[in-house]
Amino acid sequence: MSCIFCKIIKGEIPCFKLLDTPHLLAFLDIQPLSRGHALVIPKTHGERLHDIPDAELAELLPAAKKLALLVGAENYNILQNNGKIAHQEVGHVHVHMIPKPNDTEGLSIKWPAQETDMEKLKALAEELKAKM
Repeated sequence: MSCIFCKIIKGEIPCFKLLDTPHLLAFLDIQPLSRGHALVIPKTHGERLHDIPDAELAELLPAAKKLALLVGAENYNILQNNGKIAHQEVGHVHVHMIPKPNDTEGLSIKWPAQETDMEKLKALAEELKAKM
């Protein structure tokens, strides 16, 4: 397998390991947006969130929380992307914990909000609830 994160999990590529459990690995990002920027990855390979068993996903956010507390981040972003056009660079599920110490360091986000159409939102909510 050529997945860089799978190679890190197997120890074929070194990392600055912070947390290692039977289901996940957390390590410092080698291209950090700020001091303490870390990644949390499941040990099961899957490209998208829906490819990973729920039991393993349940450990990702508590680990990201632990890292945020560990680095003393008062402000931080938790980021998880799925798919290339959603800015996923590595085809293995991962969660970023990115401290936001000031306006220039950390993650910068533009939020292109759309106009609100309450009738369309209501119809969408009904459609989605019917599928659950």
